[in-house]
Amino acid sequence: MSAARTTTPPPSAPTGPQDPKGPDRSGPRTGGGVPASREGRLRKPGVYVLLSIGLLVMVAPFLWMGLSAFKTDRDLTANPPVWIPTEWTLEHFGELLDRLDIPLYFFNSLTVAVLVTACNLVFCSMLGYALAKLRFGGRNKVFALVLGALMVPGNLMLLPLFVLMSKLQLIDSYAGLVLPFAAQAFGVFLMRQFMQSIPDELLEAARIDGAREWYIFWRIAMPLVKPALATLSILIFLGSWNNFVWPLIATNDPEKYTLPVALATFATDPNQSAGSNGMLMVGSLLIILPVLLVFIVLQRHFTQGLATTGMK
Repeated sequence: MSAARTTTPPPSAPTGPQDPKGPDRSGPRTGGGVPASREGRLRKPGVYVLLSIGLLVMVAPFLWMGLSAFKTDRDLTANPPVWIPTEWTLEHFGELLDRLDIPLYFFNSLTVAVLVTACNLVFCSMLGYALAKLRFGGRNKVFALVLGALMVPGNLMLLPLFVLMSKLQLIDSYAGLVLPFAAQAFGVFLMRQFMQSIPDELLEAARIDGAREWYIFWRIAMPLVKPALATLSILIFLGSWNNFVWPLIATNDPEKYTLPVALATFATDPNQSAGSNGMLMVGSLLIILPVLLVFIVLQRHFTQGLATTGMK
């Protein structure tokens, strides 16, 4: 009787073609044979260097202005230029306050910028909501008119606006500085794009529950577009605060000058601006600080607003 023999089952056949050199464990490679992860590590320092150079080019003028506000006259006229003050001083701040009524001009600029921003937040939001969520005859024509207004250069409207404000006797008044910019086409377009991202089902549910349109707008729609409101606030406040041409045209009374107009008038007056480079640097610093503060406070919402503009 023959002895029983045990046999080992043959290994299963491969299910697909095999690489004779074995599996590639080096990760994805690029056309040059360098792993993608390694190539990314090689590129990052170069990207950081380029971004740092770009940042330095953008920040250098502002850094020079900020440091020059604290320099002495000797440092301001030094050749070669001196970046870091050899002696820090606040004398230019006192000189500027003595020659210009900075608190008054600052108040004028802040009042106009805040009023223009508040008006745009209200009116642009209302019109944006109507164009995005309400059905009425001529809605598309109104939106086309808004887009057409975006294509018209702003300087082209200065003369008609001046004539209109003169007829209304609003020259040399806060109303004359605010009303022409109380609702801007860009703000309407921005808010309309954001309002479209609100689900229609949410608004319909509120209407079924008996909510009025005004309640839906203020209590449901507006809280959902806070990033857009923050974005619009920064852009409108920045534009209004830095606006120079219209306040220069619409104001003849120095008591109604905004800060940019007052500083420009001071800089072009040879009787006042002689040897005033330091004071001009101080004035420029005062113009930039409020805008920088607003941007820092609303930066997170501003970034979110730009990233989600038009998404639905």
